[in-house]
Amino acid sequence: MEKMERPEANPWADLFKLFVLLLVCTLGIQILMIILAWILGKDLNDIIEVTSDAQGISYFGYLVFAAGSIGTFLLPAYFFQKRNPDRVLFPNANLTNWRLYIAPIMFFLALTPLMNLIAEWNMHMQLPESFTSVERWMRAQEDSAGEIVAQLVMTSDWSRLILNIIVIGFLPAICEEFFFRGALQDIFERIVKNRYVAVWIVAIIFSAIHFQFFGFFPRFILGLVFGYMVLWTGNIWTAVFAHFVNNSTVVLFAFYYAKQGKGYDAMMQLDTYPIITYLGSFVFSALVVLIFYRYIKKEAIWKKVG
Repeated sequence: MEKMERPEANPWADLFKLFVLLLVCTLGIQILMIILAWILGKDLNDIIEVTSDAQGISYFGYLVFAAGSIGTFLLPAYFFQKRNPDRVLFPNANLTNWRLYIAPIMFFLALTPLMNLIAEWNMHMQLPESFTSVERWMRAQEDSAGEIVAQLVMTSDWSRLILNIIVIGFLPAICEEFFFRGALQDIFERIVKNRYVAVWIVAIIFSAIHFQFFGFFPRFILGLVFGYMVLWTGNIWTAVFAHFVNNSTVVLFAFYYAKQGKGYDAMMQLDTYPIITYLGSFVFSALVVLIFYRYIKKEAIWKKVG
């Protein structure tokens, strides 16, 4: 008897499942943290309180941030994969090809001056007067997020540097990539019937969900890079590695500035370059993308990915 093929899962139903899993896992982690805080005599409202030695947030604060990354992004993606074993959410092709990991790093290095220009423009973006109240809310969200990041990264203590690399570099890289590029990008690809449009949609969601609107466009570009890495290589670990390097670079810069006795505001001051530097940044970034694109076609990685 001929085996009947299972019907293709409804992508809208999958999107709803992923959203429900996100809510359940996030709520579950929050309840767990509340119980743990009660046992330890902690207050969740004071998790970013600076320690007595002025080295950063408490260790309980690190635990809360780590649990937040795992509960909000990793667990929903994992359980969604378990409930949908027919979906290839975590590609594993070309794991040992080191060139696939170097390409995004070269791209980020080439793009740095242009990203600084985009970040500077985004930081000073102003909405029309009719949206003044919205802009105030956006600024408040940005300032609040900036304070939390400053409390986390501005430390000169080596042990906290390692914690920051784990909590800010390693965990978000795995958790966010598995959720956005592993699960969500697959779902939107089936909804819109276009792999490239799915990359752009997920990049927008990835940037917007951080609620840092005056850093929206640089983070949107990062989302595009991560999305295309997964799309072109079939290997989600290339995006995880690029994400880790990007986040860890910020952590290392903050550690260096803290060692020099400088604050978060000094680190966030962006350098200004001559126009030729921005043009060169654009050209070299485009060259990296072109060379990488030609390489994956030459090596028939397209066919391996499917």
